[in-house]
Amino acid sequence: MKNATGQSFKDFPKDYVGLCRVLLPRPIHDRIEYANISEVTDAMALWQDDFTADQRDYFDLLCTLIEEYDKEHVKWPKVTGLDLLKHLLDEHGMSAADLSRVLDGSRNLGAMILRGERNLTLAHVRKLAAHFKVGAELFI
Repeated sequence: MKNATGQSFKDFPKDYVGLCRVLLPRPIHDRIEYANISEVTDAMALWQDDFTADQRDYFDLLCTLIEEYDKEHVKWPKVTGLDLLKHLLDEHGMSAADLSRVLDGSRNLGAMILRGERNLTLAHVRKLAAHFKVGAELFI
C-alpha cells in the first residue's frame, strides 16, 4: 500500500538508522515539517502489527512529535460528554427514545438528557460505555 506521494511501507528500512535516513526525527516548527512527518506516519500506520522493534520506536517518536505540535498549535473545540453522546446516537441512528431504552429509564429520560434538563448519573455512564463500547470517562 502506498500513501499519496507513493511511499510504500515495504520500502521502509527495518532498522532505526535507516529510518532516520528517510526522515530525521526532530521537533516540528512549521506546517511543512508537520506534513513531512505525517506523510511518513501515514505510510507506516496500517502496518503496525508488522513493525520491527526499531520501526515501532521510530513510529512512536514521530507520533509524539505530532502530538506535541498539535498541543501547541491546534485549537481543539471543547467537547462535552453530552456532545459525545449526541454524536454517538447520530452515528448509530438512535433516537431519544432509544437512549431511554438503553438507560432503562422512563420514556422521556432520553429527551430530557439530550435537552440538558437531566444529567447523566454514574449508572447511566456505565450503561452508555458498555453499550457503545467506549471508556466511561468520555461521558464525564
